[in-house]
Amino acid sequence: MGSQRNGFRKETFILSVDVGTTSIKCHVYDKEAKIRGSCITKVVPLYPEVGQVEMDPDALWKGFITVVKGAVQDTGVQMQQIEALGISTQRGTFTTWDKKTGEPFHNFISWQDQRAADLVKSWNTSCTMKAIHGVMKVLYFLTRQKRSLAASLIVFSTQHVTFRLVWALTHYKQVCKAVAEGNCCFGTIDTWLLFKLTKGQVFATDYSNASATGIFDSYQMCWSGFLCSLVSLPLSIFPKVENTGHEFGSTDSSIFGVSIPIMSVMADQQAAMFGECCFDVGDVKITMGTGTFMNINTGNKPHTSVAGLYPVVGWKIGSEVVYLAEGNAADTGTAIKWAQKLELFSDVQDTSDMAYSVSDSDGVCFVPSFSGLQAPLNDPKACASFMGLKPSTSKCHLVRAILESIAFRNKQLYETMLRETHIPITKIRVDGGVSSNDFIMQLTADLFGRKVARPQHNEMSCLGAGFVAGLGVGFWKTREELKKLQTTDDLFNPQVGHTEGFGNPSREYTPILQSWERALRRSMNWYNKP
Repeated sequence: MGSQRNGFRKETFILSVDVGTTSIKCHVYDKEAKIRGSCITKVVPLYPEVGQVEMDPDALWKGFITVVKGAVQDTGVQMQQIEALGISTQRGTFTTWDKKTGEPFHNFISWQDQRAADLVKSWNTSCTMKAIHGVMKVLYFLTRQKRSLAASLIVFSTQHVTFRLVWALTHYKQVCKAVAEGNCCFGTIDTWLLFKLTKGQVFATDYSNASATGIFDSYQMCWSGFLCSLVSLPLSIFPKVENTGHEFGSTDSSIFGVSIPIMSVMADQQAAMFGECCFDVGDVKITMGTGTFMNINTGNKPHTSVAGLYPVVGWKIGSEVVYLAEGNAADTGTAIKWAQKLELFSDVQDTSDMAYSVSDSDGVCFVPSFSGLQAPLNDPKACASFMGLKPSTSKCHLVRAILESIAFRNKQLYETMLRETHIPITKIRVDGGVSSNDFIMQLTADLFGRKVARPQHNEMSCLGAGFVAGLGVGFWKTREELKKLQTTDDLFNPQVGHTEGFGNPSREYTPILQSWERALRRSMNWYNKP
């Protein structure tokens, strides 16, 4: 493929778009995986009621078109020189729409949305769930199938689509009507974008996005008929699930002036894993953006967890399926943005120096749970809080406590991963906007007691979706070639004796960690109605 003009071949490029929680980014990549042009626009979340988080579908669509055109213009090339398009999206954010007109029935309901928290709690404590857990434990005892063990441990979460979709079907009359008439489409952002880009020709998602909804059976690799019948979700509304690397169709030529093949659709965390070249079992990737997502490559088998690690499909390319185990903390970048809004600092770049300017946080603990607490505590009713405030507490102490809390959540997730998977960890790579904070990076390395690598280019979701699209059209030939294109890293080694009187940084932090864990416990179950 490529553009032929006046008898000579023009340079061609891969285009990749990442639709995140706070922004939509588009990068144009050349053969060396260097960014030749880019464009970014903000995503403005809507908060219609306390605990509800939404996005305007039209604003998201306009933002997508703007960044694609802007990035190509920034590169100084023509649309004809784009060989393929890759799309990475935030996961678990969905809408429903009219199959005939393509009109959404409601705003996107975000993965951060808590409107289904009471529904989730009542299901998790219901007799039905207790009965399912009991039956599956017996089945596991008889068959020793990991799938039965997974089902005996399953707990629902607000971050999964399941009960937010149940809520939408209950509260939006036009959605119920469309379902009854067979005219309703459900989709996460990727599915909706495919539908729009192809003018309704393609109604599909990929395995990485489907597996992150909570409605997909990662063992059978299909939508879960059992779960849908259990919570009364109609299977008819779900899109077809395709490979991550797949020719999904082409953009309608009226949108960008030319038709561009859409060669990959990928969930953002799995795309970041691919962008980091974490292709081997035991490779770990930590993305610190709006939330923190920690993934470990578990190979060709899904991982069964007792502590809230979630098995997701990393990618399916050809016949190869790669699974990841994932833990997350929802409020990483959110906590830093909140502190900035409160004017604890003016420039995010200053926070690392502020934290280093004091020797400790003066006994202050911060609990970063604006959206509840995830693995291993799994409490959607937890509140965010500062504890241990004193007259001597300064802005620097507060900032240090916030940054420490992010590294402490990293440690919790990391220890859960070690305990649960029993997979020897081969490498740890960290990306996402918050990874540019040296204080968090160094403290994470100290607490892990492991070397942690940060790529110079931290927009890995875009790169991963671009890599998969490029492999699909032969722009890049092999994964080994991709590994060679990786940029030089900043390495953070655990520091021994970095504070006088302490030989082990992790041990130095033990009393602080214990205080913080006490603060966590006190913040739990806060929003329970008496």
